[in-house]
Amino acid sequence: MGRPCLPSEFLSSPQACPDLHRMCTAISALPLARIAVAGAESIHVMKVAAEVCPFCEGTGWKSVANGSDRRVTRCDCRVQARSEALLKAARIPKRYEHCELSNFDYEGPHQALFPARMAACKFVEEYPVDNTGLLLIGTIGVGKTHLAVGIIKELILSKGIGCLFYDYRELLKEIQNSYNESVRATELEVLRPVFETEILVLDELGAVKPTEWVWDTVSLILNTRYNDNRTTIITTNFDDKPAGAIGGPRGAARDETLGDRIGERMRSRLHEMCRIIKMEGRDFRQIRSASFR
Repeated sequence: MGRPCLPSEFLSSPQACPDLHRMCTAISALPLARIAVAGAESIHVMKVAAEVCPFCEGTGWKSVANGSDRRVTRCDCRVQARSEALLKAARIPKRYEHCELSNFDYEGPHQALFPARMAACKFVEEYPVDNTGLLLIGTIGVGKTHLAVGIIKELILSKGIGCLFYDYRELLKEIQNSYNESVRATELEVLRPVFETEILVLDELGAVKPTEWVWDTVSLILNTRYNDNRTTIITTNFDDKPAGAIGGPRGAARDETLGDRIGERMRSRLHEMCRIIKMEGRDFRQIRSASFR
């Protein structure tokens, strides 16, 4: 033991009497530490108990009996968690979060869209045995984006397939922004998920006025996915016709074609990558607007 503390030292700082300081702090800290640890353990136990699946007990696997044969399979809790994560990662815009194959309207005035809806269901059913992409062509408002989103949602929920949705215009804008020194993301960081996702939806292809840079970027995206044998679903408002088609006896004004907007070389590449689905019908938006008048 050290020297005894003088009465005057009780009024001074703890460092003036180290023995007293050690004794007091040791006595008071011990129960407080026990209380803190016990409280943390209690909270942890409560949290774990609330999160642990009652079927797999947190292992992610559950036992399945088939007569005398017993095997294990992925628990529904893990499948659901994976599906939720994949849906979030797919970047589906809020405007289209409700879109599913089951609520795609192909009856009444939209009967002409029945073949397109059947082709979408067949694609989901046969993937990945048949991984040929889709090129959805149609005028504004016929449901191309709805159908494309419905396809990837079904693939995510029923087969656990990783998918990514990108609006063509937004993607090009993000790539352009990456050239700005104030933006931390690089061009490769923007494009990597576009290159690597198992299924890519590229919405509104051709919506940006073509330039050499636009053509080069489209070529890079499509060629990379083609070479890696990855599936791409594309929607466009432009007719699948070659560039420079003359619309009249004197080359009168005409509607632009897909060849005009992305170039003949990439249009030809799309024919190798995708199965073409033409969608004809009335504009859903106009019909919906008219019903409220």
